[in-house]
Amino acid sequence: MRLSISQAELRERQTTFFERLQAKGAECAVLFSVTDIFYLTGFHFHPTERPIGFFIDPEQKSHLFVPALEHEHAQSFAAIDYVHSYPEYPGLRHPMEYLKDVLVDAALAGKAVGYDSDGYGSAMGYTGPALSEILAAKTFISLQGLVEEMRYVKSPAEIELIKESCRWGNLAHRLLQKYSKAGLSEIEITSKATTEATIAMIETLGPDYKPHGSPANAFFRGQVGEMSAIPHAVTQNLVLKRGDNLVTAALCDVWGYKSELERTMFVEEVSTEQEKYFQLMVEAQEIAFAHIKPGKTVSEVDKAVRQFFKENNVQHLTQHHTGHSIGLLDHEAPFFDLGDETIMEPGMVFTVEPGIYLRGLGGFRHSDTVLVTEEGMESLTYYPRDLASLICF
Repeated sequence: MRLSISQAELRERQTTFFERLQAKGAECAVLFSVTDIFYLTGFHFHPTERPIGFFIDPEQKSHLFVPALEHEHAQSFAAIDYVHSYPEYPGLRHPMEYLKDVLVDAALAGKAVGYDSDGYGSAMGYTGPALSEILAAKTFISLQGLVEEMRYVKSPAEIELIKESCRWGNLAHRLLQKYSKAGLSEIEITSKATTEATIAMIETLGPDYKPHGSPANAFFRGQVGEMSAIPHAVTQNLVLKRGDNLVTAALCDVWGYKSELERTMFVEEVSTEQEKYFQLMVEAQEIAFAHIKPGKTVSEVDKAVRQFFKENNVQHLTQHHTGHSIGLLDHEAPFFDLGDETIMEPGMVFTVEPGIYLRGLGGFRHSDTVLVTEEGMESLTYYPRDLASLICF
């Protein structure tokens, strides 16, 4: 059972990154993206006001720049050649001044420097100079999106981690459905299901399991009853009642890798109107599945689903595209959207989640995590999708 990405694979990613930045005309690069730093090095951290960055020098050596409190952490867990640190933020000397020193020492001055953004940013009170203000480069070249494009196609190891995520999301959702009963609040139900699923997971996987995110959990996100018609509602602490639509979610991070499982369920009974929109939603998802094939554009999937909704006169009840890629982030590019012309390739992982939303009645959305294969697609989530299996008693 795989529970992490190997140091060898992380080093291979750094080599690929260096080759790609060179192809864009850069001789070296500086990155500040939390997700991209983790993808390239395996160093998982919580971004705060304290700047953290990754850079690769013209000799292809990799470096992490971290606050002193992260120095030992980075040395112990990151696939990296050098770790540099500074005392504290804001400090008597700004961290970006320390970064300037190490960049100059690593021979980035006077070079064509690639970057994902022109400096560190944080909503936690950080202010500081831009990278272009502290480093005298020959030129700066934007590499925005380059590492994200590297993440489009998952390796066999990444797919294993996502499949493991699906297994524990499935358990969390099974428990959520078990405890979804009229008269109970959403917080009570989700807390119980999440706790039981997490305990089972850590007892089974043992000490090698590192979430680098959230362990197994399942929830309603406020999509209970009429509130389920709001696609991205937030927890309301609502009490379930007979006949309610429930739009659920279950997920689990395994070494940072995610999956998504969502279902439309009903408390005790289903009206004729609810059944009508439920079945339309399931048909739309089947149409999406049928159009997921390597060599086709992701826009074709969304186009087919939208055409189905139009033919059934419910296009006005839809509010979002058909799905998105998933991996180290819940939402990643590319997207099942009319405006995205990315070509699907084997190894890409997506969510498929067409939805229908009626104010006063509820929302209807399943989401499944799927893998693009050589022949078509494989569903990695496997929770029942039929109406009879999704009535809570």
